[in-house]
Amino acid sequence: MGTLTYVAMLVFVLLATLPLELVLRTRVYARMTRLALTIVCVGVPFVLWDIAATRAGHWWFDLDLTLGIELPGGLPLEEWMFFLVVPIASVLTLEAVRSVRGWTVGDEQEERA
Repeated sequence: MGTLTYVAMLVFVLLATLPLELVLRTRVYARMTRLALTIVCVGVPFVLWDIAATRAGHWWFDLDLTLGIELPGGLPLEEWMFFLVVPIASVLTLEAVRSVRGWTVGDEQEERA
């Protein structure tokens, strides 16, 4: 797969969790503000950590497995997308488990409104 390896993994993660929204009606995409806040809260510290770690040489990205598009901080586009895709998949999974198990977290009144 070469340069599309990382992109393929991200697409797989999104496609694998999409049925959770469609079948279980988790309404994650319907609550975009909430989802965006989650992504920012998770993404910002981890992107900063990722930038610091790559600059310090703790890890690197194989340019043969990425598109070769570098964004601010020297991270490849796919790494930035990782911090968008994985939180979405995580929230979808959590909401699916909540739906199936009947777990409550205190926001149920908000969802009825």
